[in-house]
Amino acid sequence: MAYRFMDIALTPSVLAAQAEMDADHLWAGFKGHREFDRFTENEAAFLAQRDSFYIASVSETGWPYVQHRGGPPGFLRMLDATTLAFVDYRGNRQYISTGNFAANDRACLILVDYPRRARLKIYGHVEKLTLDADPALTERVTDAAYGAKAERIFRLRLAAFDWNCPQHIVPRFSEREVAAAVQPLHDRVAKLEQENAALRRQLAGQVTPGS
Repeated sequence: MAYRFMDIALTPSVLAAQAEMDADHLWAGFKGHREFDRFTENEAAFLAQRDSFYIASVSETGWPYVQHRGGPPGFLRMLDATTLAFVDYRGNRQYISTGNFAANDRACLILVDYPRRARLKIYGHVEKLTLDADPALTERVTDAAYGAKAERIFRLRLAAFDWNCPQHIVPRFSEREVAAAVQPLHDRVAKLEQENAALRRQLAGQVTPGS
């Protein structure tokens, strides 16, 4: 089976760039377990933890546009082995990605786990849905506790995905991740403060006036 991601990515100009850098032999006739055209439990677990990703579209003038999308962890939902969906929340109301997908449904997503230095890239075709087009889907992908205004649903049909190497990914930690990491320290300090207060009360009770 072919290396599906590279089947899409390798254009004549990309092949020429690889040849120029003496890297074409690395990918010519590549053999291996890289036939990533169906998501597995590994990708499902990765997606469930992500609270943001980057999505690229292409305009009718040929200009690419990359946009950040954020939400509660797991807001990019895996519906099945070849389908993703997410709620598009209101932002600055430029609607550049939305307009681009109406003209060209191709998209590329990059999702990064900075602490673990893992990166997933996805090629897919995007379909825009109104919130009332598929009530069951809207309910499935909506997090009512998030509180942001939902405007539409984007459903993505997988073309191929791949995992990048961890080189040059600098570990970064979100406020939520930092809070979870330091919570044991806060708990330990609180316990020590309680023990210290109890010792002070005990010592105060042992000291008599004038002693």
